Amino acid sequence: MKILLPVDGSHCTKRMLSYIAAHDELLGRGHEYLAFTAIPAIPAYATHLLERATMAGYYQEEADKVLAPVMAFAAQQGWTIRALHGHGHAAEVIAAAAEKEHAELIVMGTHGHSSLGNVVLGSVATGVLARSTVPVLLIR
Repeated sequence: MKILLPVDGSHCTKRMLSYIAAHDELLGRGHEYLAFTAIPAIPAYATHLLERATMAGYYQEEADKVLAPVMAFAAQQGWTIRALHGHGHAAEVIAAAAEKEHAELIVMGTHGHSSLGNVVLGSVATGVLARSTVPVLLIR
């Protein structure tokens, strides 16, 4: 099974990865994982001032900060994993990546805010649920 793992470097990411590692019989090594991080887009007013190579370098550096520890953890677990990143609104780029990569499952951590908190603060998990046709497993 191809499983997309949206990661952001937060404690929710660490908890989600630990859950997968602890439940080897459910998810574990027999799957192909895609570690994906969404980088906030550079504001439109600034993009015309920067060269494409500069912007691409910025996005890659930001992605590497988040993905490097995830890849190291995955290697310790013996998982088959690839690192990917996108830029823009997190929920939108996660759902788009799942579709583009033909993921069969999205496993993501959640902060566990209340329904009211999601309305006020917004929620990447809620946004992914609304936009994705792929099943989503939320780890709280």
